[in-house]
Amino acid sequence: QVQLVESGGGLVQAGGSLRLSCAASGRTNSNYDMGWFRQAPGKEREFVAIIRWSDGRTYYGDSVKGRFTISRDNAKNTVSLQMDSLKAEDTAVYFCAARSSGVSVKLTADRYAYWGQGTQVTVSS
Repeated sequence: QVQLVESGGGLVQAGGSLRLSCAASGRTNSNYDMGWFRQAPGKEREFVAIIRWSDGRTYYGDSVKGRFTISRDNAKNTVSLQMDSLKAEDTAVYFCAARSSGVSVKLTADRYAYWGQGTQVTVSS
């Protein structure tokens, strides 16, 4: 089992920045792809960004490309999401997610076994 705890959410004005962090604990001796999804009220959970354990390659949802940056520290079992140029439509609960690293990367929520409790990000326009 892997436990994930997010931090860093909050309220920010449009155009501003926030940084989310996720700390993993438990069975962290295995290789996990880690990343972020988000869910706004009345909408499905949406892929935001993923970083692969094996080669550090990153993947981003179309709506955040060029504005968000994902990074990880394997030694500390943490993953971070730097969010710049925030827009009102970025408002959502952001969830950290992890899955055992496989041959190919997975970008849908149903393929991730481990989830954090979520952190609220609100962008005022």
